Formats: sequence, structure tokens, C-alpha cells
Amino acid sequence: MKVFGICGSPRDSTTAYVLRNALYKLENRNFDTEIFTCMGKDIKPCMHCDYCLEHKKCIIEDDMKGVYEGLLNADGIILATPIQSGGISSNLSAIMDRTRALEAVDYNILRGKIGMSIAVGGDRTGGQDFAHLKNITYFMIHGIIPVSGGPFGSNLGASFWSNDSLEDIKNDDYGMESLDRTLVEFENFLNKYIFK
Repeated sequence: MKVFGICGSPRDSTTAYVLRNALYKLENRNFDTEIFTCMGKDIKPCMHCDYCLEHKKCIIEDDMKGVYEGLLNADGIILATPIQSGGISSNLSAIMDRTRALEAVDYNILRGKIGMSIAVGGDRTGGQDFAHLKNITYFMIHGIIPVSGGPFGSNLGASFWSNDSLEDIKNDDYGMESLDRTLVEFENFLNKYIFK
């Protein structure tokens, strides 16, 4: 099974570190993984022009091509975002909006895949839950089955406090526990609902 991770950070720092850590753990459990990072990528916002409804593709030609391919080929999807203004990054928001072009091809194109959320805040309570809820809403809109880490400490997904430092996030034991719990449920859902 294949897991596609999207890092919504424009930098190669804390959010990318956590997502790579998650994908590494999944690789050790025999999952095929791929990462897409927004760093250095050209992802323009959706113009909601409806070009995709008629032509079955987005009118904008940029680095979203890699996202489209990754989403289509994945059994599981991980959305990882830094907290910006109390929610998801503008990069991840643009990616979510641009997914409309895939739905124009086939309304059910992502239905039944499994999704999990990672949120990395500079503060312990900087907006991680709001970011998780946005990611979960995205999953639900597209028919992707959202997974949490369970009712004890990872209610909506894996939450991290980076203190705006790569070294500090490496020492965020509570965050790593929330990641491990969420990965266990993610793997359980993939094994239960995805048949290859």
C-alpha cells in the first residue's frame, strides 16, 4: 500500500521533519511512501473559474501536477501543516482548493482512501485543533476516511509544539506519542479498508 504525505510548509524545518519521521515509520512497516513538500514549489491559488468542469483538468499549469499524481496513486494520505494565523498554511489551503480539478474528472476519485492529520505549532495551543478540523473537513468533502489517534491525547491527529525550533520539536515527546498513536490507527484503517 502507498502513503502520500503533503508537507504544507514553505520551509524544510519542523513540519517536514515530523512528516518524514511518520513516513519513515510507515516504511519500516512495509508501506510504500512518497512526500510532496511545498518548499520551493509554485502552487497558485484556485481561481474557481470552472475550467476544470468542462475540460477535466486545471487551467493552471504549475507544481500541482505532483500533488494530483500522488493523491491518485495513494491508498493513504497524510496532510501535515505548520500553524499559521491559528490554522493551516496558505500553501496547504491552495492545494486543497485546487483538488477541485480532480473531482471534476470523477466525483468519487478520492473516495475510500484513508487520511490522517499532522499539525505543528510554534505554541502548544497555537491552533493545532483548528488545523486538524480543517484537514478532517477536507477529507470528508472528498470521501477520504479521516483517522484520529484515539480518545486519549490524539483526539484529532498528531499535534506538535515546535517552539519554532527544529531541536525543540525533536524533543517534543508528547507530540511524538501523539504521532505514534495516530499512525497505529492509520495503519489499522489502511489494513482494514484498503484491499490490494
